[in-house]
Amino acid sequence: MTDITTVAVLGTGVLGSQIAFQSAYSGFPVVAYDISEEALNSARERFERLAATYRAEVPGAAEGTRVDDALARLSLTTSLADAAKADLVIEAVPEVLDLKREVYSRLSELASENTIFATNSSTLLPSDIVDFTGRPERFLALHFANRVWKFNTGEVMGTEHTAPEVFDAVMRFADAIGMVPIAIRKEKAGYVLNSLLVPLLNAGMGLAAGGYASVADIDKTWRIATGAPMGPLQMLDVIGLNTPYNILTHSSTGDQALAAWLKENYIDQGKLGVATGEGFYRYA
Repeated sequence: MTDITTVAVLGTGVLGSQIAFQSAYSGFPVVAYDISEEALNSARERFERLAATYRAEVPGAAEGTRVDDALARLSLTTSLADAAKADLVIEAVPEVLDLKREVYSRLSELASENTIFATNSSTLLPSDIVDFTGRPERFLALHFANRVWKFNTGEVMGTEHTAPEVFDAVMRFADAIGMVPIAIRKEKAGYVLNSLLVPLLNAGMGLAAGGYASVADIDKTWRIATGAPMGPLQMLDVIGLNTPYNILTHSSTGDQALAAWLKENYIDQGKLGVATGEGFYRYA
């Protein structure tokens, strides 16, 4: 049986930091990697905010020392070699195929042959990356939803090369960190979640970009009609606008006109969503 006892997360952005914190909160020692000390300083702030969020939102987290213990299990590094020592390396770098391939090419030279690599790519197929991993049988996708402590799916998707015992080990890991493991039986860009979600988000942006309705009314319509707590543009602010921009720009099915609108009106103005205090909405 393949056992996972230590974890590394490559990339400490919105979702990468959540994956790292949730893994540490569940008892795993975690190495969080990013490319610069500036990025790691931002990660430290995210972890502190996550600690406060868990205490406020996760049942039982405000009692005892579990949140403090999670922070103690997290170590941060700019050394990819340090991250490569983990049993499981979860990649959460920006959604740019060439960048992911470059990271795996470097990682494959540093990691033990027994290390499992998992991509958290939102829309790219594992088979787009597998040739750069140096271990096709120990590579697959493990996809999380934003706000992992609440929306706790863990979608596991291999390639035709992924060893069954590796797939099973990652399913067990997802369960061990409080996710609901979802086995994806064939490769599908977007898995289950984003195959449903991305068309909604793009439709919301398309309505706003085309001037058909205001941002607030687009979201209001979705909330009233479906009972959902957030509309598509509110969701995008939580996700962070760099992510949809990268998907629109680099995906084979991306909408370049919509990407240009998002860049001109939001990205270039530093309006990246909740993390920067303003996106489609302004935040305190």
